[in-house]
Amino acid sequence: MDVFEAIDSRYSVRGYKADPVDDETLGRVLEAARRAPTAANRQPFRLVIAHTEGRETELLRIYGRPWFVQAPLVVCVVAVPDEAWRRSDDKPYDEVDATIAMDHLVLAATALGLGTCWIAAFDPAAAREVLGLPDDVEPIAFTPLGYPDKPSPGSSRRPLEEIVRYERW
Repeated sequence: MDVFEAIDSRYSVRGYKADPVDDETLGRVLEAARRAPTAANRQPFRLVIAHTEGRETELLRIYGRPWFVQAPLVVCVVAVPDEAWRRSDDKPYDEVDATIAMDHLVLAATALGLGTCWIAAFDPAAAREVLGLPDDVEPIAFTPLGYPDKPSPGSSRRPLEEIVRYERW
């Protein structure tokens, strides 16, 4: 599947098969995240991979929807602020870079037949505790990672004319 097919076919999967994700496939998905562009190539993010089997109860503290732990894996992208490049007005880019890495992961997963669902509405305190995150990093987003249990229901997007401006606002 090429990148445009992955973009077109990606959707927020809210139901997963219990089938395992083999190490080679997981490695390809993680490599895609590693290859994501970051400001000044600082790579101020980390990926925390949690196997769901046997950890369902504690992982549900992070995000309480049952489908969150149906997939065999949950991925958290974490920003590392101290490693971030900063713009001249001191705006840090760690969160931007972490989200770019997650997007690469999501598209690679889609291209390999895996499903994901970008989750930002999680409990940060629970995420810190369950994943043992140190105080100097920030959890940014989560996704289950596994095989969808049904095909895409399809989705709509705003027309380009509504979201694109040329030259000026």
